Amino acid sequence: MQFKSKVRTCLWFAKGGQAAAEFYVSLVPESAIDAVYEHGQADDPMIVEFTLAGAPMMILTAGPHHELTPAASISVLTKDQSETDRLWSALLADGGEAGMCGWLKDRYGVSWQIIPEALPLLLADPDRDAAARAQEAMMQMNKIEIAELEAAARS
Repeated sequence: MQFKSKVRTCLWFAKGGQAAAEFYVSLVPESAIDAVYEHGQADDPMIVEFTLAGAPMMILTAGPHHELTPAASISVLTKDQSETDRLWSALLADGGEAGMCGWLKDRYGVSWQIIPEALPLLLADPDRDAAARAQEAMMQMNKIEIAELEAAARS
């Protein structure tokens, strides 16, 4: 077995790893399935290597011995509200769960942070009062709403 990347993030799945990887690469531009290693399990391959927007990833489908946890998540920095909305909706579809402050859990149990580029810029504003207002607004949100953050920072 020869892996594409020396370092990659590995997510442990009890089942359905290939379906999850295929779903993920369909959502994020510049993503692809790189390799599938069946190890006698053609219906649910043991290892799927894939790339998400240039970031090497791997799913190991190896049974229910370990559970996914929000302590490890996939963070996506989105360009605008449209991309934020598209990813948020797709990842919540078919059983995902919304969390606070841009966090969610998809139908496979993987935690994601969907963060518009505007958020870290607003939080780093040299006007610390504006940054605090943006942060306070963010703390009230599930999906991040850029216009609401900007309005809070200006108020």
